[in-house]
Amino acid sequence: MSLETKSRQILNDFDGSSSEEFLDLLSQIQDSFKSQITRDNLKGKMDAIPDDASEEEKKKFCKNLTPYLDWYLQGL
Repeated sequence: MSLETKSRQILNDFDGSSSEEFLDLLSQIQDSFKSQITRDNLKGKMDAIPDDASEEEKKKFCKNLTPYLDWYLQGL
């Protein structure tokens, strides 16, 4: 499945996807952003998510990162 397809699928069914799947996708598209500041900002936000957080807590963090998927899709 392409990154574009995965991105659209997760955006359309955010609640049905896992935080691990979401974060994995973000790490794959991270280098696609043109601005180093954007890449660094995304990395910092992803690194700020505690590893020992519950799935529910991770989903809250991930929900705030969905604009990155929108930006990625707009750049295609």
